[in-house]
Amino acid sequence: QVQLQESGPGLVKPSQTLSLNCTVSGDSITTNYYYWNWIRQPPGNELEWIGYITYSGSTYYNPSLKSRTSISRDTSKNQITLQLSSVTPEDTAVYYCATKFTSVQAMGIPRDGMDYWGKGTLVTVSS
Repeated sequence: QVQLQESGPGLVKPSQTLSLNCTVSGDSITTNYYYWNWIRQPPGNELEWIGYITYSGSTYYNPSLKSRTSISRDTSKNQITLQLSSVTPEDTAVYYCATKFTSVQAMGIPRDGMDYWGKGTLVTVSS
């Protein structure tokens, strides 16, 4: 069974870059056909898909966040990293790492959901 654990600062100042790690255990992030996603949920709002990196290292981002988002991986640590630049208080949310095992994942959260989720980590953007 795959387990995901998010980690990173709980407080980020406006205009700075939010950086979170997702450490994966139970399988390699390079194993076919895992899609490693970042998803967030602002207080009182619905889940929002941020983007994913595939088992082969390809990345796809939510068009509304693409200009500020970077998802990368460290295969030696079996870790996925999210960076979101120029943050504002509107980026305050619980950030989740989640994975889907599938031949192809379209952009967005699949209708049948993700296979595994991390517990999530709250990031507050405030001065």
